[in-house]
Amino acid sequence: MSRTPSHLVVTLLVTTALVMGCATAAHHPASTLAPSGSRPAAPGDARGGSAAGDSGNPGGAAGNDTAAENARPGDPHWRLRRLGAAHEIEGFADRVSVLPGERFRLYVSTTADRYTATAFRMGWYGGAGARRVWRVAGLPGVRQPAPKVVAATRTVTAARWRPGPEVDTTGWPEGSYLIRLDAATGGGRYVPVTVRSASARGRMTVVNAVTTWQAYNDWGGRSLYLGPGGFEDRSRAVSFDRPYDTSGARLFLDMEYDAIALAERTGVPLAYLTSVDLDDDPHALDGARGLVSLGHDEYWSPRMRRAVETARDRGVNVAFLGANAVYWRIRFAATPLGPGRLVVCHKDTAEDPRTGLWRDRRPESSLTGPMYDCYPAEAAYVVHRPRSWIFQGTGVRRGTRFPGMAGVETDRIGLNAPRPVEVLSVSPVDCGGRSTVAHSAYYTAPSGAGVFNSGTMRWVCALRGARCGHGVTGRARAFVRRSTVNILRAFAAGPAGRSHPAVDNLASAGLGAR
Repeated sequence: MSRTPSHLVVTLLVTTALVMGCATAAHHPASTLAPSGSRPAAPGDARGGSAAGDSGNPGGAAGNDTAAENARPGDPHWRLRRLGAAHEIEGFADRVSVLPGERFRLYVSTTADRYTATAFRMGWYGGAGARRVWRVAGLPGVRQPAPKVVAATRTVTAARWRPGPEVDTTGWPEGSYLIRLDAATGGGRYVPVTVRSASARGRMTVVNAVTTWQAYNDWGGRSLYLGPGGFEDRSRAVSFDRPYDTSGARLFLDMEYDAIALAERTGVPLAYLTSVDLDDDPHALDGARGLVSLGHDEYWSPRMRRAVETARDRGVNVAFLGANAVYWRIRFAATPLGPGRLVVCHKDTAEDPRTGLWRDRRPESSLTGPMYDCYPAEAAYVVHRPRSWIFQGTGVRRGTRFPGMAGVETDRIGLNAPRPVEVLSVSPVDCGGRSTVAHSAYYTAPSGAGVFNSGTMRWVCALRGARCGHGVTGRARAFVRRSTVNILRAFAAGPAGRSHPAVDNLASAGLGAR
């Protein structure tokens, strides 16, 4: 986002609207759900059971075979029935990600006497979109205290909530999960959790952009963009020790889920990590075939960036299926619930010289190719390089237009982009009265790695076709789907630059000499 405070305020309000359109009780002691060896829960069973109960794989080794996992029966009833009233039910997990077989604890607040928790692994599953792996009903409801605001950083935290049930993930395959909380009174919310991969070797690695989810999370009235008093009253650090706003999984569902479902449908072997995991483990991408950054991946720490650039320089392919990636420089700190659960970004280097814009120190373009240029953008996506292998089978020609697909933020190539770089689209954009262009591009690194950047935040949204809104059509859906599959399959085969070297065409795109 722009560094102008007034712009940031408007950006949050408008982006939130667009994203949402794309689509005190008695104390009860904490309990451990799914103790080892307990009776598996049958479909519709209201009692607790083993966390492996619906998975059929107590060893926890599933998830390495994406095709086999998605051949299992799915559950199309994973979506919330209704949100219900404010604070009717909401919750968070004390771990952003866990390894298969590890446990995490839920913290839940509800005005209902009882609630049900159901875990869904998100994927394709023949179009059902998810598979239920665990369910426990009849949990005692607790109305938790109001959140606390840490004065020094204006951080909203619910860390003092009474801990709820502990969940055992034995038998859960690696992947992105939503824990659906259903109050007995009818309201529901999600709690996202990633069951991460111990090794990414030989696989395409999907990264859930949890730092960006948290940056935009205004649960409790504050985010990295706004507080009750506007931009200056914003949080300087945001905590994972609180629920997410709206459904509890807004940015996951709007910016990531559709791409994950498509990736799982292809059968390409997948690994799963979060942005926090990239910061925690410099070897998280060792042996990976590629990394997939999803629709909005804006907040990166130096260790995150170092991990990805090191991987690229060893031949690991990178796909940015969004725009405005690697924009804000962040750092992590501890909270009462553990290390790395606080995302610090003052957005003012006078307050904190360790956070600010990446481009003030080292422009993000050295990794992303095209880099953030415009908000708000609302334009057609215009094909420039129809012969690219990425567009193979889409039937496009130079000048083919896909209305509404360039937005709401877009990227543009500068002269400092890595070379060779192949410009794939040149989309004229009116950026609030400023004429500019948006670019999709593909470059190849000396290691042989290929790097794709869609240059538009609506790439993943377009996978929903007309349900994306903004004039996006079914034709755009088919185009993005085929292009994304081409990328995933080529990247999963190894360093893409060896078989698909970028054809440098900056001159033909009006971007300087070859």
